[in-house]
Amino acid sequence: MKGEDIQLDNYVYELPDDRIARYPLDQRDSSKLLVYNNGTIAHEHFTDLPSNLPAETLLVFNDTKVIPARAYFKKETGAVIEILLLHPEAPTRVINDAMLVMHSCVWECMIGNKKRWKLKDTLTTEITVGNELVKLQVEYADYERNHVKLSWDQDIVFLEIVKALGEIPLPPYLNRDTEERDSQTYQTVYAHHDGAVAAPTAGLHFTPHIFEKLNAKGIRKSFLTLHVGAGTFQPIKVSSIIEHRMHSEQVVFTKELIDDLIQSPDMIVPVGTTSLRSLESLYWYGVKLFRKETSAFQIEKLYPYTFENQELPTASESLKAISDFMDQENLAELVGETEIFIFPGYQFRLCKGLITNYHQPGSTLILLVAALVGNDWKRIYSEALNNDYRFLSYGDSSLLWRNE
Repeated sequence: MKGEDIQLDNYVYELPDDRIARYPLDQRDSSKLLVYNNGTIAHEHFTDLPSNLPAETLLVFNDTKVIPARAYFKKETGAVIEILLLHPEAPTRVINDAMLVMHSCVWECMIGNKKRWKLKDTLTTEITVGNELVKLQVEYADYERNHVKLSWDQDIVFLEIVKALGEIPLPPYLNRDTEERDSQTYQTVYAHHDGAVAAPTAGLHFTPHIFEKLNAKGIRKSFLTLHVGAGTFQPIKVSSIIEHRMHSEQVVFTKELIDDLIQSPDMIVPVGTTSLRSLESLYWYGVKLFRKETSAFQIEKLYPYTFENQELPTASESLKAISDFMDQENLAELVGETEIFIFPGYQFRLCKGLITNYHQPGSTLILLVAALVGNDWKRIYSEALNNDYRFLSYGDSSLLWRNE
C-alpha cells in the first residue's frame, strides 16, 4: 500500500467520551491487557504480561522524563500568556545538554494568547529556586518561528528553573487541569532523562513488581531515550496522509543498547510507539551507514519508502554497521533526529511486537498500529470497547504481535 492510497476515514472509530481515562488507576499494573497474536485476541491483566512473553524477549523502554514544560505569565494589562516548551534552539539543540544551561537559552514554543504578546514585549516574573529568588525575563528571539528567549540572574541550571516555574502539560484530550498527583502518575517509574513534554504512556503500567516477574523469567530489558514532543497529539488534517507534518523528535541510543539489540535481533519488543519509532529509525540509520550515504543521524519522514524493489541490509547487518561506526568514532551514545512516519505498507525491520495503549481515532499512531497488525486493528479496538477497556494516556494496555 502506498501513502497516497490511504484514506484516513478508514482509520477512524467512534470513541465515546466516557471511555477516555482522565485519571489513572490507583495501582499502575492493575490495568487490563489485551493480547493479540496471529489473529487471536485474549483478555488478561497487565500482571499477566510476563507469561505472554517468550523468555528470549528483549523489552526496550523509553526512559525519557516529562518536564513541567507549561508556564503562565501575567502581563501588566492582566492578559495571561501561556508558553509550552517544545525544543531547545540555543545554545544547544541537544535536550539533555539544554537542561544544564545557565543564565539564558532559546526554545521553540507553543504560545497561547499570542495576539496579546507583542514582538517587543518582555514578560517578567520572580520564582524561588531552593533558597534563591530568581528574576526571569522572557522575550521573543524569533517572533515568526515562536522562538522564545528565557534569561535569569542566578547561577542555576535551566532544569531547576523549569521545575520551579512550570507544570506538567497533560494531553489536551484529558480536558482537565493538571493536578499535583499528575507529577508522579504521568511519569514512568523508570523515567530518567528530563526533556519530554508528553509521557511514553505504554510504560505507565510497569511497576517494580512487574520487573521482578520479568527478571524471574529471564526477560531482558534495555533503554533508549526519545523526548516525546507535542506533535504526538497533532491530528491529521490533510486529505493525503503523506502531507501530514511529522515533527522531528530527538533520540538517544547508548552503545549498551546497540549491543543488546545485536544479541536479540529477532525478538525485540518495544514498550510504546515512541520506542518502536526510535528502533525502526535506528535500523534506517544503519542503512545510511551501510550504504555510506552519510554519518548524520537524521531520518526523514518518508525515507523508508524510497527503496522499492531494492535489496537492503538485514537487521543484524544494520546494527553491526552502527556498532562499528560507534567503535570507530569512540562514541558511547548516538544522538539523532527522526521524523519517521509508519503507516500501512511499512515493513518492520527490528520490532517483533508492541506494548501500547489505545490511541485517538484518525491519528498517526492508529496508522502505526494498523501497519503492525493490518486491518485487525479494527477488531482489536472493537474488542477493547466492548470489554470496557479504558482509552488513551491513562488507559489500559495491549500486547500486539506483528502479523507475519
